[in-house]
Amino acid sequence: MHYGRRAMDTPPRTRAAATLAASRHALALLALAASLSACGRSGSAADAPIELPGAAGSQKAQGASAAALASPAALASPAPAEDEPPPGLPEGPPIVSLGGVATPPAPIPEGRPRLASTSMLTRVYARPSTDAKPVGFLRAGAVVEMDPEPAGTSGCPGGFRKIKPFGYVCVGPDATLDLDDEIVRATARRPDVTHKLPYMYGTVTRGGPAYARIPTEDDLARFEPSLKKHLDRWAKDEESGATYGLDVWLKWSAEPAPPALDALAQRITDREIPWYLRDGRRAPNLSGLIKTSDAVKIDEVSRRNGMAFLESFLHEGRRYNVTTDLRVVPADRFRPIRGSEFHGVEIGKDIDFPFALVRRAGGKRWRVVGKKLVDGGELEWRSAVPLTGKQQFFGGKLHYETKDGDWVDDRHAGRIDPAKKMPAWGKNGEKWLDVNITKQVLVAYEGTKPVYATLISSGEAGLDDHKSSTATKRGIFRIHTKFVTSTMDSDTVGEEFELRDVPYVQYFEEGYALHGAYWHDKFGRPKSHGCINLSPEDARRLFFWTEPAVPPGWHGAARSLTGTVVFVHP
Repeated sequence: MHYGRRAMDTPPRTRAAATLAASRHALALLALAASLSACGRSGSAADAPIELPGAAGSQKAQGASAAALASPAALASPAPAEDEPPPGLPEGPPIVSLGGVATPPAPIPEGRPRLASTSMLTRVYARPSTDAKPVGFLRAGAVVEMDPEPAGTSGCPGGFRKIKPFGYVCVGPDATLDLDDEIVRATARRPDVTHKLPYMYGTVTRGGPAYARIPTEDDLARFEPSLKKHLDRWAKDEESGATYGLDVWLKWSAEPAPPALDALAQRITDREIPWYLRDGRRAPNLSGLIKTSDAVKIDEVSRRNGMAFLESFLHEGRRYNVTTDLRVVPADRFRPIRGSEFHGVEIGKDIDFPFALVRRAGGKRWRVVGKKLVDGGELEWRSAVPLTGKQQFFGGKLHYETKDGDWVDDRHAGRIDPAKKMPAWGKNGEKWLDVNITKQVLVAYEGTKPVYATLISSGEAGLDDHKSSTATKRGIFRIHTKFVTSTMDSDTVGEEFELRDVPYVQYFEEGYALHGAYWHDKFGRPKSHGCINLSPEDARRLFFWTEPAVPPGWHGAARSLTGTVVFVHP
């Protein structure tokens, strides 16, 4: 089934390329996620729509010949639109290298004027006018350096401020000059780009309430009347219950925590409860769901949800997490998510051509003895195997010779070679991504030089028509919009779900995107319903390698015409 695509709203929500997870406890959520097609966007009714650069300059390339792709006319590099400023980014190493090394940017010098975001998505405009194009986005808690003087009031009564390294932000409902604002202080923890997952993550195993504050005993009796039964099941669940994944919730904890069941039995309360939840206080209303001064339960989470968290703490024995929009949820209703450990290889550093990536489990190394193949042992799943370049059919199946004299078959290991016909954008020295749907492989190039290779999960309909199936759209595109994290959801009746804070999202055509998938570990096989799924670590590395660059402290960037080329082909 194919679903239409919506314009982008705030906060960003998307029809995702979601796929099945390994854990059977995530199946209810992920079976629904797997029904998505491509990546449209939707948002709450209270959110104002925003105009973003589209895939201007992209071309259809289904069936395009190598000669056509190599032609300079195949994909020009137009000058930026008049509305968009030059990037003006600082010199120095990338925030994250292709090798995965993070180099945090220098802090803002003391005494410099600053501005802070108070919204889940604060627009950065190309000019000091709300009629200008957004060139980037901040998220609540982000603090950026600004010029001290106002820069105009077109559409913004509070006045625009020019921020570093470029762009203008309207001081008003979405941004403030008051760095002591409650939302700014409560969301001071920034996404952790030194790690494959920028927040703590969990998928819902047992639905329940989301609160505006820490619930009292009376609140629990009212809103969770079956709590004892729920906790009894949670205590016995070895795969996603009390004994599983406590380390995930301790990501930012300075002290060790007792086992979950011990904490519950002893009614332990952490010394460091978030300041905004102490003494019965309600969280700042970043979610927009706190409608009255006495609100307690403000939302529901269901088995169709995946979420990210800023905080985790014990209160009277029970652990609570705080979502990125400051909802308080019981941690025992979530399965902690670590995310896949897989990532690709740097070409020329980790391995050289020719090589194969093992895309399916269960593969074997084979040795030729006489005229027969003899089992030479297990082939490590998703490893990179150096090849000699020789290939041969055995039993009607294509095999590749490894440098240690064994043979591996093409069903389990896909041979990776450099582009046979270098396209114009490569000859021009641009960065570009070569996405091979048949092999389920992505190769990143810097001009004509291949620098990184990894396995992907594209649309599960393979090479079918993307308009009527779950196939990934093929063609030549440019990345136009990026978010450190973005929410992906479906409101199709019977298939509703929401995956919050999907990491490292890069849109390249309409709603189609490359993004990290924290809910499955099937990279190397078609599993999505339109988007190109990457392992979280691959998504992190490529996010900071591609254009448009996301400046330090920003949550996203948008720029038409000049983003990194994405070539998706059979």
